[in-house]
Amino acid sequence: MPAPITLLTDFGSQDGYVAAMKGVLLTRAPGAPVVDVSHEVAPQDVMEAAFVLRQAWPHFPAGTVHLAVVDPGVGTARHAVAARFGDHLAVGPDNGLFPLAFAPTIVGDVASAQPDEAVVLDRADVWRTPTPSQTFHGRDVFAPAAAALAQGTPLAALGRPLDALRPLHWLQPQADAHGIQGWVLHLDRFGNALTNVPRALVEAHAEGRSVKGYVGSAILHGIQPTYGAVADGDPLLLYGSDDLLEVGVRGGSAAAMLSLRKGMRIHLVFS
Repeated sequence: MPAPITLLTDFGSQDGYVAAMKGVLLTRAPGAPVVDVSHEVAPQDVMEAAFVLRQAWPHFPAGTVHLAVVDPGVGTARHAVAARFGDHLAVGPDNGLFPLAFAPTIVGDVASAQPDEAVVLDRADVWRTPTPSQTFHGRDVFAPAAAALAQGTPLAALGRPLDALRPLHWLQPQADAHGIQGWVLHLDRFGNALTNVPRALVEAHAEGRSVKGYVGSAILHGIQPTYGAVADGDPLLLYGSDDLLEVGVRGGSAAAMLSLRKGMRIHLVFS
């Protein structure tokens, strides 16, 4: 049976782009499980795509092919690539998405990873057509390559070797003995604001002291264990499933209530 393929795009659901890519996948790799990660990434937002893929890929089996097409450079000189990170394979544009998504942490010097192996997808016989669309490499270049990998084609057979992928780096929180300054990385569909502040960083610098958080229009006291620790409609700080500090509202949207947006600063102060 072919390996699973995950699919992540910024195409949305109102057009036929995702369906066209799935059609190519099913034609080239019949029987391959295709799992939608998301198609609601903000248009051309590479860092948001990396954050979403990062949430999903560790939970897939070894050998999974992760096809991620958020491609503001489509039709330019940017490389189309396939890469191997450990036991997982990735296909998409060389724009920094994969080094962010596969990094072991979002904090510190290892906040951008390089693959164990990578190739440029320059084999026209692998593409859907020898003359791919200059605006839809997802259908004509990336989907055929992902299908080939799912069918067991070696990575090296898809193109010439590439020494490294273009790196991007997560914005780093700033910490000292008095507090931490971080930023909102992502707003999920519930209106929770996921920050770049990991639990380990807070615990290492707070050293048992209480924490006060300043974010948007709110001052939040303490980090709560669950949403149930506060009353309905109240905002709170808590650690999410990725052990990153989040700003939420019990039964509501923190983004709406506190006027939060991606890139906004969050400031923690230790008492």
